[in-house]
Amino acid sequence: MQRIRLRYTKRGRLRFTSHRDFQRAFERALRRSEVPMAYSAGFTPHPKVSYANAAPTGTGSEAEFLEIALTEARDPDTLRALLDASMPDGLDVVDAVEARTSGLADRLTASVWEMRLDGVAAEDAEKAVVAFMDAETVEVQRRAKNGVRTFDARAAVVDLQALDPQPDRSGDRPCAILRLVVRHVTPAVRPDDVLSGLRAVADLTPPVPAAVTRLAQGLFDEESGTVTDPLAPDREAAPAVTTADLAAAATAPEGAGSA
Repeated sequence: MQRIRLRYTKRGRLRFTSHRDFQRAFERALRRSEVPMAYSAGFTPHPKVSYANAAPTGTGSEAEFLEIALTEARDPDTLRALLDASMPDGLDVVDAVEARTSGLADRLTASVWEMRLDGVAAEDAEKAVVAFMDAETVEVQRRAKNGVRTFDARAAVVDLQALDPQPDRSGDRPCAILRLVVRHVTPAVRPDDVLSGLRAVADLTPPVPAAVTRLAQGLFDEESGTVTDPLAPDREAAPAVTTADLAAAATAPEGAGSA
């Protein structure tokens, strides 16, 4: 059995797809690409696909991850291209590696988010960010299955910055851009919780819903303060291919090594 880890995106209008919608689209892509999937046991076998920390519906993402189990070995790059061609535009499979280490989910400990606040001036966003980061706790509320839950949105936030305005949109309407680094804790602190916190500490209320995109997801490096690529350990564990190996493969006679 071979395990392949994939990174995929949710872009444009496809950010509104739910996790279940993505599951259905991905399983169709597996069938179209004739991927030799391993299946679970029981009366209703399902393809062995493990999803990790999917982004909330309505948010875009450049860093979603999953793992599939195969019954036959496949080249990760070829498999990625086949699956990407079978997915809707916006749900793009952008990276693939063979799983050579354990614990992919354990390496998803933090995320980097970008929040675009249309109609909010950069200076107002900067003041709100300073107030949020200076606060010891910022209590927010979220409606859950068992009622309204109150929790601290500040403790999970490693960094929150208001970026310099970028003139990438026509018109004179202001647009503040926030960059958020947040740890994955329980209960999970989402970008909309941080926006609720900004409203609580600084009365920052965007006139329209924020456009939120996850830029990265992975292990948080305490020394550098960055979020690292969770697929890097699998690449590093792959056997090195030397120039001699490539030369030997190129000069080997056809059929060499076969019985």
